[in-house]
Amino acid sequence: METVAEDLGDPPRDFVGLRSLLMERHQTLPKRLAQVARFAVAHPDEMAFGTAASIAEQASVQPSTLVRFAQTIGYQGFSDLQEIFRARLRDRWPDYEERLESLSHQDRDREGLPGLLDGFAQAGVTSLMRLRDSIDAAQLDKAAALLAAADTIYLLGQRRAFPITAYMAYALGKLGVKSILIDNVGTLGQEQSAFAGKKDALISISFTPYAPATIELTKATAARGVPLVAITDSPFSPLTELADAWFEVVEADFAAFRSLSACFCLAMALSVSIAEKRRGG
Repeated sequence: METVAEDLGDPPRDFVGLRSLLMERHQTLPKRLAQVARFAVAHPDEMAFGTAASIAEQASVQPSTLVRFAQTIGYQGFSDLQEIFRARLRDRWPDYEERLESLSHQDRDREGLPGLLDGFAQAGVTSLMRLRDSIDAAQLDKAAALLAAADTIYLLGQRRAFPITAYMAYALGKLGVKSILIDNVGTLGQEQSAFAGKKDALISISFTPYAPATIELTKATAARGVPLVAITDSPFSPLTELADAWFEVVEADFAAFRSLSACFCLAMALSVSIAEKRRGG
């Protein structure tokens, strides 16, 4: 039987405050409540418009767990908590409800390749809009400055993240920036990253469920004092606590296939920004 975390007093009435609270108290919450916290931070749109039943199903918990979660962090109930997520969207996208409604009723008769193309295109557009509206310009500038000062930029990403690091290796090479792609072929990742030092930098990219090789190599490299820029999909990612600068990129999905549009866009912006800073731009 799970124990309930201590009462946290008056709860935040805005999403930024709620997100900060969940990040701070995540480790102290019981297992199922921590699971809801991770889902809530990663999927605020679903939290805003889903029903308790649909959200519970997506978060792999019981609906009663949502109520317990809301009350544990100080809200009267799940509806009170859900209003924070809805207010977030009203503040940022006044027409979001209409767009969501339109998206959910798009032409269902389009099947086959046209339907797939539309679905994946929409997921890409949604991902790019989320990135544009959520990116922290100061954090972007900080990361670019850190990377521009590095002698060599090491690039690490496995599984779904690998195409992004491979692209950055290509782009940085074309821009005249020295980089090394840690592809871990033959499980030689440790040897490939071993020469990274404090005058270099590491870009590490990983998404849920977080490739073990990426996490292990990142920890070992960061432990040597190598500056780290991370791209991940949650503030609860094991990369965030290691990073000097990090970006949360939550990609939209279609038919359970997640887009990489936003991550590639961020990778392109970082690559060009690094080159510009090196040239004094």
